Amino acid sequence: MNFWPSCGFDPLARNARGWLVPTDAYLRLFLARPELSLVAESCTAETALHEALCASPARAIPRVELDAVQDADARDNYTMFLDFRDALLAAGTLEGYYLQLFRNGAVNIPPLFLDLIVQAILRNALDDSTDPYEARAAEVLFRAQRISVQDGQILAGDRDAVDMYTETGGLGEIGRLLTQASAPMRTVMLEVLNTGNDSSYWQASERHNLLLDLTHEVTQNLGHGLTFNMTRARSGLKALARVLEKWIRHFLGVTVTIRPEQKIDDAAWRWHVGLDTESTALLNDLYQFRPVAPDRMQRMISLFRLDFVNPNEMRADVAGKPVYLGLTMNADNVVRLKPQNLLVNLPLATVM
Repeated sequence: MNFWPSCGFDPLARNARGWLVPTDAYLRLFLARPELSLVAESCTAETALHEALCASPARAIPRVELDAVQDADARDNYTMFLDFRDALLAAGTLEGYYLQLFRNGAVNIPPLFLDLIVQAILRNALDDSTDPYEARAAEVLFRAQRISVQDGQILAGDRDAVDMYTETGGLGEIGRLLTQASAPMRTVMLEVLNTGNDSSYWQASERHNLLLDLTHEVTQNLGHGLTFNMTRARSGLKALARVLEKWIRHFLGVTVTIRPEQKIDDAAWRWHVGLDTESTALLNDLYQFRPVAPDRMQRMISLFRLDFVNPNEMRADVAGKPVYLGLTMNADNVVRLKPQNLLVNLPLATVM
């Protein structure tokens, strides 16, 4: 399945480990973005610089050529791109660059570049997947999600897509003008990914217009030791868990199992990792028995339990113990997952 066609996966090469090697064609995708593309006001020096880089994206750029660009914003954008390009080429792979970025603790690239890197890596890790739920869940790792809770159902929608539909009714600039003119507009309903529309994901993967159901499955006790799972057609939480397993295996070479949990009922709780800023702070407070306001607890979407298949790959002091993960929306009902947390904060026996 060739999903996310504009993410830059196709022009990338793979090394023997299966990691992505940057190519000239991949770097040209950044030069074609609005932040770097030429405009009518571009000066002669900027035009020459852009054309030179398009012809040879790895070309060394003397400082004098960069300083000759008259527009300060354009000059800053090219400086950021060149710093990013040089570090990426020095690392040799997108995965190697991403790991170095967070292990060194100096994240000095625009968030947009970081999201594009994560998207391409996920496209690589999911290359053999035929599950649209996994692909949609993977978007949570590089695109902010706006959460809505209705009648106990937790739905994640792409923040930019949801906000655009809210502002324009799905009619683009025309819709925005109609809204400003207080004209009546049709109601646009975003669909929840389900067994009736899941096959359409592949053709529309870059529209980001399908909601992901992150509601926990409900288990009903029937007595006599029997339980019944009131399971939805497909669980977005389970799909997200599968994606996180593949993300860890792709980078670290370790196999883990992850499953959604509704609470931590573990007197021997030893290790946790927040999947976002809110969860990190919340889990730290719970672990330290600090009081947590009810509104913060209500913003937690899910907990997860992570287990290493091979406990010997864990630090000796926590070997065999579960690692608890948390996913929480902020006060604006937005989730911004930080996939790097799983690469730098797991209790590994050795750094991969």
